[in-house]
Amino acid sequence: MKQIIALFLCCHCIALSVAQTKDCYFAQPVIKIDFGDDRNPQDFSLSQLKNNYRRVRSVCPDDGQFTFSSYTEDCFNGNWISFYKDHTPGSVNGRMMLVNAAYQPATFFSIALTGLKPATEYELSTWLVNVCPGSEGCEPTPPQIRIAVVADARPLSVFYTGSISTTGGVSWKRYAGSFKTPASFSSIILVMDDLTTGGCGNDFAMDDIEVRECRIIQPDPPPAPKPKTVAVKPKNKITTPRPVEKKETPKPVIRNKETAVVKKESIVKEPQAAKTIVKSVTAALPVPDVIKKRDNPIAQKIVTRESEIKIELYDNGEIDGDTVTIYHNNKLLVSRAGLSVKPVTVTIKVDKDNPHHELVMVANNLGSIPPNTSLMVVTTTDKRYEVFISSSEKKNAKVLIDLEDN
Repeated sequence: MKQIIALFLCCHCIALSVAQTKDCYFAQPVIKIDFGDDRNPQDFSLSQLKNNYRRVRSVCPDDGQFTFSSYTEDCFNGNWISFYKDHTPGSVNGRMMLVNAAYQPATFFSIALTGLKPATEYELSTWLVNVCPGSEGCEPTPPQIRIAVVADARPLSVFYTGSISTTGGVSWKRYAGSFKTPASFSSIILVMDDLTTGGCGNDFAMDDIEVRECRIIQPDPPPAPKPKTVAVKPKNKITTPRPVEKKETPKPVIRNKETAVVKKESIVKEPQAAKTIVKSVTAALPVPDVIKKRDNPIAQKIVTRESEIKIELYDNGEIDGDTVTIYHNNKLLVSRAGLSVKPVTVTIKVDKDNPHHELVMVANNLGSIPPNTSLMVVTTTDKRYEVFISSSEKKNAKVLIDLEDN
């Protein structure tokens, strides 16, 4: 274990994280670490880290110390925020890990991950919050956490939180990355390092570490081909063709010229609108079940000139693990994308060949703070629209974009 920790203390920002497989969804956690509660604690001794970090029972650990606690109160003359609730939704006296950072960059958390399948993609996530109020009267040096997943001393994935800045209050944020297990392995270890050197404001709390399997979305099976009907003539039977009777075509009775003209127009001339409707219905894709089975209220109608349009989707509010799927004219465009301050970006083309666009946002979950809320920013050649979207397990949200008439 010491060799593994030393390996990561010597690394310098090597970005080895694996991109999420397209068209997959993350199942329920196969590993969940929420540190338990005061009556049923989920303990980790972490004694192998004693050269850098030491566990204490106080709710106000000193530099280079950590504790598992359900609250922190009046620490260091107000240099920590006092709060009385961990992150775990619905927990009573739930515990979190409180870390008062060491003076030098070091590993503060390291455990084995068990029960994982070989050659399988997973998402690893955790929630972190800076416990400093930002009013200490010194130059802030917020924590920066490196999260690494190691298999048999070889890094599978390394990703970084960046600076976890203070907000002056309790504002938990979710950080996640993905990794794929090798075809064979004997052990997998999770290693977390605080990369910040000493300073002011380098203290934090952590909760709800989860590992979820990425499962491939199976496409709908193609429709079974219709059986062909083949007419079979009976053998050894001679058929004599029947004589064709010649029928005289009766002449239409036309009483006056005006009536005849009206009849001719009603039969021959097809309204142009009817042709358009038939064409659009024929070209349309089948409606996915998740759209058919939910309400689809229209959040915004946009009419624009011919152009390429940029669409960006952000989490609207606190980053709480919301994920969405986007359909474009009933076709899957984005599958189970996580919403954050970094946008999910797509572009579409609006022109005479593509005059009508329906974008449907489907909530895959409700995050830790229901409902699933997002901000869609639509940028055309001459205008910018901000569309606030709320979706749930019963309701999607639809945005219509049409080419303006000349």
